[in-house]
Amino acid sequence: MIVVGGEMLVDLVPVAGTGPGGDGRNSGAAGAGEAAGAAGTAPAGPDLRPHLGGGPFNVAIAAGRQGAEVAFLSRVSTDAYGRAGLERLEGAGVDVGLVQRGGEPTTLAVTQIDADGSATYDFHWAGSADRLVADPGPIDADVVCLGTCSLVFEPGASVYETILFREADRGRVVALDPNVRPAIISDPARYRERFRSWLPHVTVLKLSDADLAWLYDDPRLDVHRACAEIAAEFGGAVVLTEGPDGATAFTPGGTVTMAAPTVQVADTIGAGDTVMGTIVAEIDARLHDVDRTADRTADGAPADASPAAVVRAWGPEQWAPILDRAVRAAAITVSRPGANPPTAAELG
Repeated sequence: MIVVGGEMLVDLVPVAGTGPGGDGRNSGAAGAGEAAGAAGTAPAGPDLRPHLGGGPFNVAIAAGRQGAEVAFLSRVSTDAYGRAGLERLEGAGVDVGLVQRGGEPTTLAVTQIDADGSATYDFHWAGSADRLVADPGPIDADVVCLGTCSLVFEPGASVYETILFREADRGRVVALDPNVRPAIISDPARYRERFRSWLPHVTVLKLSDADLAWLYDDPRLDVHRACAEIAAEFGGAVVLTEGPDGATAFTPGGTVTMAAPTVQVADTIGAGDTVMGTIVAEIDARLHDVDRTADRTADGAPADASPAAVVRAWGPEQWAPILDRAVRAAAITVSRPGANPPTAAELG
């Protein structure tokens, strides 16, 4: 079982010639945008179209579409966007039993798509529902995945941090994707310090090259060396995504790189989230396959080891097929507009 904790929001994406009444290429999100726009709650104009999103939301969708047993933990608005978000989650097979509801609005992210398809965001989060999430207590799952804005916006950030520390202490696999958004971090030094405090408790850390350069405050950083050092110091795996150059997993036992398939890029929204969703889905599936009757697992961990201990024992051999599936999934996502991860059938 996987629990993904964090925000659900709405990306307002510029699409030439479309608006809330546009071409309907994104079912579900468009309908929600029209309803909320009519109520005067969304700054959608003729060049903006709503897409349901948020890093953790996308991760849960990506894992659910691949058949994983996954639940979403968040506080979601009762507005039209929130209702559409829950429908999207349930349609992907995601359990929403841990979702809390509130009358505050959904966070909005006005998106700018650059010439290469990469996205930057301007967030409208003041007073939004997701920031007010409450701690549900110990989580019944082998894998807990956290990240993105939810680890920045208080008071929710402290709640998710508490969950991170507690579930790590309970032996759960903690997967973290900081998915850094510099524009929303008011105190970079404090955030970097906080990030370092998480690392000893994280089993799988996913980062982009841009994330690392910002976290180390060094645009010329040797990102591969930095990832290898993190893996060596804290154990577990560090997965570095580099867009068209694919992804690399760094472990104390070595590294493995998988090239990304060549595709025509529509935009990169949800690419990293698809990678993370695929990773946690594959980890959970492999944990189910561990033979608990043997003295040791095939990967060398004690058979009665915690989920985190099992995954920390993995090296390049175990990570290669996981990365292969993750980069193939991300390639499908970037080939179509918005965060629209593939299904298990599409991946084959």
